[in-house]
Amino acid sequence: MANLQVKNVPEHLHERLRRVAADSRRTLSEIVLEGLERELARREWQQRLAGRPESELGVTAASLLAEERAERDRELPWAATSGVVVQNVR
Repeated sequence: MANLQVKNVPEHLHERLRRVAADSRRTLSEIVLEGLERELARREWQQRLAGRPESELGVTAASLLAEERAERDRELPWAATSGVVVQNVR
């Protein structure tokens, strides 16, 4: 297994990492390795997504989402009596 040394870590970042490690009862190394894995996975996912062809839905994703939310709210029993007003903001 390889070793990695990170120099010049700002004190506030080091303290945040230490706090997370202590709160989760894990080592600082475990926290940092998890963060590195997550960041690499995120970048790989973004690359795969960027390589996919675009899809034309004919309408905006925001309008589809608003439509789905309105339908959900119509089906929920609390929505009619809660006084909550859902507006479609564009």
